[in-house]
Amino acid sequence: MNRDAPAARHPAAGLQGPPDDDGNDPADSAFEPPTAAAGETAQRSLFGEILDWMLVPLLLLWPLSIAITYWAAKSIANEPFDRALEDKVTVVAQQVREVGGVISGRLPGSARDILRADDIDNIYFQVMGPRNELIDGERDIPLPVEDDSPQPWSIQFRFDSIHNAEVRIAYTYVDLRRAVSGAPGAPAPARLVLVQVAETLDKRRQLANQIIKGVILPEFIILPIALALVWLALARGLAPLAQLQQRIRARRPDDLSPIDSGQVPEEISPLVRSLNDMLARLSQTIQMQKRFIADAAHQMKTPLAGMRMQSELALRQTSQSEIHHSLQQLSKSSEAATRLINQLLTLARAENQTPEAAPLVSLDLSELARNATQEWVQASFALKIDLGFEQPGYPVMVRGNPIMLRELLNNLIDNALRYTPAGGSVTVRVRADAAQMLATLEVEDTGPGIAPAERAHVFERFYRILGSKVEGSGLGLAIVREIAQQHDADIDIAFNPHAQDPRHPGSILRVTLAMQQRAQFIEDIG
Repeated sequence: MNRDAPAARHPAAGLQGPPDDDGNDPADSAFEPPTAAAGETAQRSLFGEILDWMLVPLLLLWPLSIAITYWAAKSIANEPFDRALEDKVTVVAQQVREVGGVISGRLPGSARDILRADDIDNIYFQVMGPRNELIDGERDIPLPVEDDSPQPWSIQFRFDSIHNAEVRIAYTYVDLRRAVSGAPGAPAPARLVLVQVAETLDKRRQLANQIIKGVILPEFIILPIALALVWLALARGLAPLAQLQQRIRARRPDDLSPIDSGQVPEEISPLVRSLNDMLARLSQTIQMQKRFIADAAHQMKTPLAGMRMQSELALRQTSQSEIHHSLQQLSKSSEAATRLINQLLTLARAENQTPEAAPLVSLDLSELARNATQEWVQASFALKIDLGFEQPGYPVMVRGNPIMLRELLNNLIDNALRYTPAGGSVTVRVRADAAQMLATLEVEDTGPGIAPAERAHVFERFYRILGSKVEGSGLGLAIVREIAQQHDADIDIAFNPHAQDPRHPGSILRVTLAMQQRAQFIEDIG
């Protein structure tokens, strides 16, 4: 086999033995649950929050609706009165004449009666000559602010005030050139006469108020009804939540069956599905704990019974040699019980490991495997087994939990050393597949091997191959499988392709993990 330098095979310095079986693992602190944060946030009412989001905009839009209604009512009230005012200014403008160079715009008595026929509003009119001389009407009507070229016979409207009263004014210009036009040559200069008719706004206000009363008064009745309907709709819409709460409270404490999502609205179905997922995980956790307690109680019976028997036997013995023998057996039973307890705790940690408690980090698989292998060198010396390590000449970067991956490799090496006879060899190997971006961790031994029919069962808890005389708890490969599943890794078992003794075909266990991005891998090789 192509192996690394002898230092990687049997390092002479800085070596440690296999992990202690006293349970004092320095890595235990990594599995301590995080401390819960103190204090709780104040609860919010879903009913009150939805009600706020519906009623607050409604109450804010109500005054805006009143303002828009008032503006629209004034616009509606202005239209008919503006048309009447337009007719009046047209009547006055038609009376403007120029006879013999004298402008006449005085209204006959019938026309004045038409202007003054209104018994609510005050109506004023004014006729101003081209030089702003008053021809007829009220002098107090303000003149319009117009541009230099007003359009004749174009009626305009504006708001202004007369005698401190707000008025609506319609005005137009009468062009006197028509009376003298027809002469050839240059056009005559414009001679414009301003005609204005103004009326107060009392009728307009009365009509606008009537429109507003007809629109706003029903809103005062509709708004409380709308609020009551919103309240009832929310209460009815949230009723399934109250029913769901009652069904959950009515359950027995040990009832972790899924909640029927067919009796809840569609919007609550995701919440019910999440609760069912949580109940499934909780049920699985409880079953794992029950199984752990049952397995631990069952497996601890044998070593504890042996320890009790050996201790009672030692108390009855009088010969020093027999007492020494009983104490040796008691020490072996204690060691087996300690190892069983440690592996049970390790399996419990692996099964309850979460990404939040121990997140995956980037690590060099070659370095992790080399350090773990060095810790087993002294044990391999004691068992007279050749322990070797092989790795590529570049880092093999993967994402994983270093503590759990180290525990996985320790169990693989321990399993290989236990089943390999003296004089055999165990090889820890790290490979990298650049094409598939896969990293492979292999542990190869020259032991009796694992028959294909047994390979599907060796990862089960407490499973032991019949006829095996090797002491063990049957938990090592179960721990390996649990840790591999947490890293989305594949496990494969095969016979040792390098075995030379047909009686000991050996075995090779491969754990395949995904490597980091291809660019990172190429950079590491470079």
